[in-house]
Amino acid sequence: MFAVIKTGGKQYRVAQDDVIRVEKLAAEAGDIVELGNVLMVGGDGDMSVGAPYVAGATVAAEVLEQGRGKKIIIFKKKRRQNYRRHNGHRQYETVLRVTEILTDGKKPSTTKAAPKAAPKEAKPTAPAKAGTDKKAAPKKAAPKKAATEKKAAAKKAAPKKAAAKKPAAKKTGAAKATKKKE
Repeated sequence: MFAVIKTGGKQYRVAQDDVIRVEKLAAEAGDIVELGNVLMVGGDGDMSVGAPYVAGATVAAEVLEQGRGKKIIIFKKKRRQNYRRHNGHRQYETVLRVTEILTDGKKPSTTKAAPKAAPKEAKPTAPAKAGTDKKAAPKKAAPKKAATEKKAAAKKAAPKKAAAKKPAAKKTGAAKATKKKE
């Protein structure tokens, strides 16, 4: 048996035990969600097509994880204008496993496939060795005055450069010719 469902503005053809990625749904991992927008139900020669939805048909699915999809790169460019913009986007997604395809207004079974694991407790640390319970002395900050005095002394010691003199202007060819004649 299969069904065509609509969620997140997209349509998906699903069968029992299929794993699909859909737009983000408000549910946590391990929850059972009902998808009521069933467009078509078929299998074994029988087929029901909705107008727009099949009456009384739902698809039950278990939320496996909440995550994000592949990164999509957005790159805008205008040639010869020195205009480039680079962005990335990762869409939020929910991974579902279809557990049941229900018709005639039936309700999904409420059994969860995998209950949530309890959070792990922090490992107990070994007791500290005797004599190590003394607090470390705080580090003393270096005096700031000495550092600023060194910078000031370096500035005073640096000799000032004399203004660069321009080289004498070269004489033109006509002026050279008159000098040689004299």
